[in-house]
Amino acid sequence: MKKISTFFLLTTCFVFSFSQTLVIKGSNTIFPIVQLWVEELNKINPQLRITLEGAGSSTGITALFNGTTDIANSSRWLKESEIKRMHDEEKYFIPIVIGYDGLAIIVSPELKIDDISTEQLVGIYTGKITRWNQINPNLPNQRIVAYSRNSASGTYETFVEKVLKGQRMTPNVLMLESTSAELQAIAISKYAIGYIGVGYVTNDVKILSVNGVIPNKINILNGTYPISRPLFMFLDATNGYPDTGPIKEYITFALSEKGQDLLEEAGYIAAYGY
Repeated sequence: MKKISTFFLLTTCFVFSFSQTLVIKGSNTIFPIVQLWVEELNKINPQLRITLEGAGSSTGITALFNGTTDIANSSRWLKESEIKRMHDEEKYFIPIVIGYDGLAIIVSPELKIDDISTEQLVGIYTGKITRWNQINPNLPNQRIVAYSRNSASGTYETFVEKVLKGQRMTPNVLMLESTSAELQAIAISKYAIGYIGVGYVTNDVKILSVNGVIPNKINILNGTYPISRPLFMFLDATNGYPDTGPIKEYITFALSEKGQDLLEEAGYIAAYGY
């Protein structure tokens, strides 16, 4: 019994001494990409234990400041307040572009509309346009039900920056905590409209072109589509860039040919060609 106990103790110590952990938090948009990366990395290195949370870009960046995550996923650039906080706390976060995305404007497939202008989107989300026949007299005289991600989301920040240009969103907009919740809500609401990362789009909704431009790969990469954006991961390099270890292993895989292929499999656009 003593020999068995000793063997079990030694084996346990061996496993824990070689296991590695990695914590990733942040963007809900990037979440499905990282899920695919984690699944593949677990096959390559079973000893790598990865914890993944997707509650919004702001939560990831806050966690990076607090030291409760190794990598912060973000579907937006840093805010001025975050850059100031980095300076005040003498921290240095490195941004790494992992891919590109477009915010798809989505409605019910039953709604007889295929294109919308940025001016009309501004009208809807600031409360100046409230009914569909104000967009087009051939559309129903029905109230527009507008959905949005909440303010912790990088998708929300991107929409406010690129579409609303800083104008205040009307309180009548229904704010949701996740992209999947927004997608489901619009799929069952005939007169709803919303915006989500193009990688989340399913056949349950219809994508509208914006200013006559569809959010396809070429239009997003060259910036022709007006609501295009890069996707980032940030890491704290205050004490230097990681040359080895789980963070280095993860970044190397994410930017590899396989990692970029998986990003496109998730519906997004690779940042690096091979």
